[in-house]
Amino acid sequence: MTHAAHPGEVLYAEEGGLPDIPAVEHFAGSEKLMRKALAIQAERGAVFDITLDCEDGAKAGNEQAHAELVAALVMSPANLFNRVGARIHDITHPAWKQDLDLIVGLAGWRLAYISLPKARSVSDVERVIAHLRDIESRSSLGRVIPLHVIIETHGALNQAWQIAALQGVETLDFGLMDFVSAHHGALPASCMKSPAQFEHPLIVRAKADTAAAALAHGVLPSHNVSVEFADPGVAAADARRAREDFGYLRMWSIHPAQIEPILHAMQPTAPDIAEAGQIIMAAQDADWGPTRHGTRLHDRASYRYYWGVLKRAHTTGAALSPDIRQRFFADTTLNSGQPVI
Repeated sequence: MTHAAHPGEVLYAEEGGLPDIPAVEHFAGSEKLMRKALAIQAERGAVFDITLDCEDGAKAGNEQAHAELVAALVMSPANLFNRVGARIHDITHPAWKQDLDLIVGLAGWRLAYISLPKARSVSDVERVIAHLRDIESRSSLGRVIPLHVIIETHGALNQAWQIAALQGVETLDFGLMDFVSAHHGALPASCMKSPAQFEHPLIVRAKADTAAAALAHGVLPSHNVSVEFADPGVAAADARRAREDFGYLRMWSIHPAQIEPILHAMQPTAPDIAEAGQIIMAAQDADWGPTRHGTRLHDRASYRYYWGVLKRAHTTGAALSPDIRQRFFADTTLNSGQPVI
């Protein structure tokens, strides 16, 4: 049977969808932890990104060597999937340009993204983007490296919508720890963890505003870390609440034990996947005209929602029927041939 056009071509022909990137971003700062993360990714598949960290990973005075290490690891055979990015120093640090020059200049061909911490305003982000574009041009990369902007200052939160609208921004990441610290004691330390991080009005507002700004501009909202890593269930619960209550579709990991719980929490449920598959396959068979599923009518407005469910299921490595994989994801791969679940 010949099927109609692919949903990605039909449902987002004009405005485009959200970035199709993994739902987990794992941070590693030391060489030992970076190599360990790459080994886990090689075994597990590209269902999570790795961010090699210069901001918190480089020792004072060792910034150049650390950036060179990051570039070398990005270009190494251990990077099997080209889903490795780098977090540079913030724009007030003298090493931020050096970070970009070295990492992009040496490894831009395989670098998944650059992560920018502690932006104070849209002008800070514009400045970094301009320097990034300049390096890409001078290096003849022939590609635009996405920028992930961490919203963790009052100024960045105030201008989150303008930041999300900038060309080249792929994610807005909410940075809880620095945001709480920026309140100079007005927020209790309990706001750095659950349940207060999901209940205090100022944190709720900040998380909601960040996610809303991102989603309105086709940018992926990414949620802060869970500081509790001894109990993986805490990270899973945080990820689930971030997704279901605040609209976050990606979350940071700071310990290998958090990767799987976050990944599974970000997956749609099996019944949701099954329903979405039935609706989207019927829609494709009907050339994307209106269809009926049970007692409900569906058209392209609801198709966009259910296609998003299938995309998220695929990106997070959830189980999909062979028919759905063949129809919609035959030309994509997430892993090294090993089971994803």
